[in-house]
Amino acid sequence: MATHLEHLGAQARPAGSAAAAEARDYCAGVLKNAGFVVTERSFEYSEFVGAWATPLGGLVAALAGIGLYLGRRAPALTILSVVALAVTAAALGYLGRDGVLDFPARRRTGVNLEATRGDDEPAIWLVAHIDSKWQPVSMIARVLGVVVTTLGLIGLLVLAMIRGHELLAAVLLVATWLGSTPLMLSIVGTKNQGTLDNASGVAAVLEAVEAIPSTARVGVLITDAEELGLAGARAWVRGRGPGVALNCDSVDDRGRVTVMHGSPAPAALLARIRNAASAQREPLRVLRLIPGILTDHVPLAEAGWQTVTLSRGDLRTLGRIHTSRDTPGFMRGTGIASVAGILARTATELG
Repeated sequence: MATHLEHLGAQARPAGSAAAAEARDYCAGVLKNAGFVVTERSFEYSEFVGAWATPLGGLVAALAGIGLYLGRRAPALTILSVVALAVTAAALGYLGRDGVLDFPARRRTGVNLEATRGDDEPAIWLVAHIDSKWQPVSMIARVLGVVVTTLGLIGLLVLAMIRGHELLAAVLLVATWLGSTPLMLSIVGTKNQGTLDNASGVAAVLEAVEAIPSTARVGVLITDAEELGLAGARAWVRGRGPGVALNCDSVDDRGRVTVMHGSPAPAALLARIRNAASAQREPLRVLRLIPGILTDHVPLAEAGWQTVTLSRGDLRTLGRIHTSRDTPGFMRGTGIASVAGILARTATELG
């Protein structure tokens, strides 16, 4: 197994745990040896958001589906369901952004690790989160749940306003419940080691910085509480001016290197990454961030940064993330070197 992955991916690292602190200490040692000045940045956040917002959203969606189905005969239920969905969407929108840091329930303290070389502001940041989590359902189940639930609710709302189509309405209700079930089950635990998500991403960043010239203006950010509403990245970027960042999350042994971005796509940054991948003869897949997947580049992009997330994997990879199979026994770290090389080449060019 790759050296950094072996050190970082051997035990669960839930946010706030001693294991997460030990992993940060390991990262700090590697970064100091590479000539970086390392600083810990503590922040406050609400654990409630990352732990319970998705399950509660799934529950409201399931109940609203019943309301829309019954609303075909009782219009008041349709109105009530639409209001409930609108209020829930607004609440989740708040919780998913400022609420992660400001919501008063279940307050916790997190620690981001920031590393820089020299006095100049870094021209580019390499980012990866250190914390891990387990859930009863996989990442791919949650993604499918979001898509199916959304389509089911839209279909039920349309059918609530027209007559007939009883069988189709029943099918859509069942689909809504099937889709909302993995969302309701998205509770947080510690029954894996988070080797893939995201010891592998941190390992790739550490390997990259060891290959970057000391004169390059490159910074490193190891975030905490990413698995709890992207809290670390949201806290770090609050009050900062825009910049450039490469986030690295989940680097499997198999599959293609994938670059995920928001809208609009950061065309200039993507061109640099394509050049770096081409120089290594590494096939590259570029796509919009998949609905239901959240990564640390999201709050950075919302703050005006040019940023993407690099990963490696396939559908089987998504089927392992957050499950009990995200352990050292399911990967060796053979995909990390090529992703680290792309990170290093791109960062050196921009830095």
